[in-house]
Amino acid sequence: MPEDTGATPGSSTVARLRRELARGTTELAVLSVLDVRRRYGYELLKLLRQAGEGVLEVKEGTLYPLLHRLEDAGHILATWEAEGRARPRKYYVITPDGRTYLAMLRAEWSGLVDAMRQLLDTLGEVQE
Repeated sequence: MPEDTGATPGSSTVARLRRELARGTTELAVLSVLDVRRRYGYELLKLLRQAGEGVLEVKEGTLYPLLHRLEDAGHILATWEAEGRARPRKYYVITPDGRTYLAMLRAEWSGLVDAMRQLLDTLGEVQE
């Protein structure tokens, strides 16, 4: 007999789907946040977690390698800055190339959302 984990039916599927969606959207989310203003790593992490409302679960082990990839690609620029007596922080800012890339990601995401909405609406009409 399978052990009762207390999970609702399908909850592991939902969790897996959320992880997959997050994996595909974290780059878009990070660049969108940096498009507003520069942020340091931990600040960015907290903001993404709050804004994601539990759906977009960004971990340090995901964020920092992503920031390095975006920096290597020229989409963001990182600079170390000290404020007063505080320890220096590494701030990230989006570059002009990053804004171009962000516009492309937003267009792709919008297209995907529109296509899925159309598909789901069409399936709903077919089942009636």
